[in-house]
Amino acid sequence: MAACVFYSRQWAVAALRSSGPRTALRAAAQVLGSSGLFNNLGLQVQQQQQRNLALHEYLSMELLQEAGISIPKGHVAKSPDEAFAIAKKLGSKDVVIKAQVLAGGRGKGTFESGLKGGVKIVFSPEEAKAVSSQMIGKKLFTKQTGKKGRICNQVLVCERRYPRREYYFAITMERSFQGPVLIGSSQGGVNIEDVAAETPEAIVKEPIDIVEGIRKEQAVRLAQKMGFPHNIVDSAAENMVKLYELFLKYDATMVEINPMVEDSDGAVLCMDAKINFDSNSAYRQKKIFDLQDWTQEDERDKAATKANLNYIGLDGNIGCLVNGAGLAMATMDIIKLHGGTPANFLDVGGGATVDQVTEAFKLITSDKKVQAILVNIFGGIMRCDVIAQGIVMAVRDLEIKIPIVVRLQGTRVDDAKALIADSGLKILACDDLDEAAKMVSRLYSQTNQLILLIINASLNIVFHLPF
Repeated sequence: MAACVFYSRQWAVAALRSSGPRTALRAAAQVLGSSGLFNNLGLQVQQQQQRNLALHEYLSMELLQEAGISIPKGHVAKSPDEAFAIAKKLGSKDVVIKAQVLAGGRGKGTFESGLKGGVKIVFSPEEAKAVSSQMIGKKLFTKQTGKKGRICNQVLVCERRYPRREYYFAITMERSFQGPVLIGSSQGGVNIEDVAAETPEAIVKEPIDIVEGIRKEQAVRLAQKMGFPHNIVDSAAENMVKLYELFLKYDATMVEINPMVEDSDGAVLCMDAKINFDSNSAYRQKKIFDLQDWTQEDERDKAATKANLNYIGLDGNIGCLVNGAGLAMATMDIIKLHGGTPANFLDVGGGATVDQVTEAFKLITSDKKVQAILVNIFGGIMRCDVIAQGIVMAVRDLEIKIPIVVRLQGTRVDDAKALIADSGLKILACDDLDEAAKMVSRLYSQTNQLILLIINASLNIVFHLPF
């Protein structure tokens, strides 16, 4: 299966983990933009973070079917016996077994069972049962999942179709067009990002007026440019129009069909579907957001979403708690500058409560690699005394024993400092960000080996910080 060109949040995490914070900011901006890989084609990269819901393929395909869009016959199986029954019911000589894991590169992945590939063609119900038994309940490892892998709880069992030609089609929001854009290519069923890099002329675009909506002639024009034969251009255009209507109906940020095919019977089919949904629409798309599979997410992501915190776990050792995405990135930068390595991106936002601050500390300390914490708050809308109350409560309730450096500036900063001083807790306060970053990096460096020994020995040690 071809990887999606419009990367999800997992790709942003990978970008942040694989580079320094300043480089990561640029990389994250690309992968979090609605169509970052096409910026060399005249599209503008969006410099903002997004948390977009992604559904399993079988759920996306069900939405397509409800919209009257042509797809192969298939059903989801949660056990090998169900896979056997579905394959037998389909009555097709050949069937395809697709692992339902929210990660790109399934076809080239490896299961912990030893099975190679998350998309398999089988030739009997018995083989469908045998193959699915090596997928269901097993972790799949791909380039996107990393070493942790992702659990496969179900498989999609569908009929095999024989395409004459494969195409790529997608709809996304694009700032440079001030609205939605249809994107198509005659080169489908492959990694479309490679096509964008190597042969950008093979990708065509059709902007849509968000007020006027899609016109049939626009879809026809795109289908013609994509190379659909004359006799099925109308059929391809009809599917595109229906996909656009689905895109609007469910507040999607991206709909990707790779591949859209002309099969051996001359019919146009959507063989695969990836749909991302705007998290801001959760209040009116409750049915869709209730379908989110949290087994595919990091437990910390689930806790962050529940507490309404913006959190991304990284591979470092210094935890960060900051208000504001830009300030958070700057904080990560300066930690790296002074020899430290950030363990997370955590933005509590401008209206955080005491409880949210406590939840933020829970998230940070749930990562056993964290050996020091830097809190950097600029109190504009956010009141420093509220943050201070949360810090004091968290340190007491969670019995945090690792070093904590706090830099507070802005609204009610004096009240905040008084709260921290009166708490009697060993929290190191600092007025200057540069000094705070130096201090937390130095504390981490000096206590690194000691902390590792303490953790390994399970000793109950309390750190005494200089004031």
